[in-house]
Amino acid sequence: MIALAWPMVVIQLLQVAYNVADTAFLGAVSEDAVGALSLAFPLIFFLISVGGGFTAAGAILVAQYTGAKSGGSADEIAGQTLSFVTIIAVGIAIVGFFATEPMLALLPADAETQARIVPLAADYMRIFFLGMPFLFGFFIFVSIMRGYGDTRTPMRIMFVSVLVNVVLDAVLIFGLGPIPRLEIEGAAIATVSSRAIATALGLYILFRTDAGPDIEVAYLVPDVSQIKEIVSLGVPSAIEQSSSSLAFIVLTAMVVTFSPEIVAAYGLGNRLISLVFLPAMGLSQAIDTVVGQNLGADRADRAKRASRLAMGMTALVMAVLTVILYAFPEPIVRVFLSADTPGASTTIGYAVDYMQIAAFMFVFMGTLQIMLGTFRGAGNTKTAMAFSMVTLWVARVPLTYVFVFVLGWAETGIWYAVLLGDIVGFFAALVWYLRGTWATKIIDEGPSTGNDAGGEADRDASADAATDPSVTD
Repeated sequence: MIALAWPMVVIQLLQVAYNVADTAFLGAVSEDAVGALSLAFPLIFFLISVGGGFTAAGAILVAQYTGAKSGGSADEIAGQTLSFVTIIAVGIAIVGFFATEPMLALLPADAETQARIVPLAADYMRIFFLGMPFLFGFFIFVSIMRGYGDTRTPMRIMFVSVLVNVVLDAVLIFGLGPIPRLEIEGAAIATVSSRAIATALGLYILFRTDAGPDIEVAYLVPDVSQIKEIVSLGVPSAIEQSSSSLAFIVLTAMVVTFSPEIVAAYGLGNRLISLVFLPAMGLSQAIDTVVGQNLGADRADRAKRASRLAMGMTALVMAVLTVILYAFPEPIVRVFLSADTPGASTTIGYAVDYMQIAAFMFVFMGTLQIMLGTFRGAGNTKTAMAFSMVTLWVARVPLTYVFVFVLGWAETGIWYAVLLGDIVGFFAALVWYLRGTWATKIIDEGPSTGNDAGGEADRDASADAATDPSVTD
């Protein structure tokens, strides 16, 4: 499990590096640019999440077919996921580009934020949406390879992509020679360009090398039965992700009623939380593969053991990070915002308060994600969806409203709602997790289309896999 998980942790670290690079460079430009990212990302993620659930479904199915040693079905599902989600990504790009301004108009920003920050967010979002197919291309590649059990190859490609992004950020945001200073638009172009390179490398690996599933061009032709499998698992995941992003849009709508300094502090704090969140996210994505492959091989005992180990490891790491961030919040926050930018000291003060309160949720947040990853790996995407919605819609969103607008706690109410939301979600999911009813596989062991000797050969292979101690290799 650790061998599979650590590249996923690195991938998550590199994923955040995209955002950190943008935030750090734009923080040297202005706090308004940082605030614009705070407005843009919940809206961008809302549309990304619609297709993101289907990439997760592909990873689950590839993992379980791989564990059952039904190689043909794993290859076909990988191809179907690639073509199906690509079509969705093109649609999202078109919708997102034309819906940018209407989406931003829904946010009840105060007059100052409307004048200073919203136009910058619109500039960033339009460019970002145009590059959506490239963004999804790499997401699909990572999901397919993760389900197959190869996380090191995506890690290497991600490293190259991040290096390209950092270089392009510096050049395009500030300008170099004949290249004009593009500021926030430059950050968007840099991200899209580096994702395009990552997608091109991923497609080369899938179609021209022996790494990962053996995808043939014929597998890209839509197959109704396999798309139904993807959709049945993907829709709950898409609902989970989109409802989560919608919750963050609602939260952002409440935050933008405050001053630009608080909006920027909220964005900085969320960036830091996403960085701290990396070990849990990496293990969560790895555990769905470990659980999926072992359940596919009829090894529920090993799936349960791996999940418990992941929860223990995550709790330990997150406890250490809690101590560090609570004890030294200010120097960490200052890394992401230049002290010379207007209003920096006020923004840093708010961000420090946010971090010291939110730090106490890290253990709960991390172990909750392991449980959700376990549910997804078993194919229980509806269960994962339910507890994700409990965390945000039953707890955090209502608590934010009550603390801020009813009790009058102002920005402090936002910080405490973040803390309590994950605590509520953790205990709700724990009760269900301890029942153990999630530990069953969802696939048929035979391939979905006729290959060689048909389903019997794959059933024999699956029987062998049930006693194979290395199904995650």
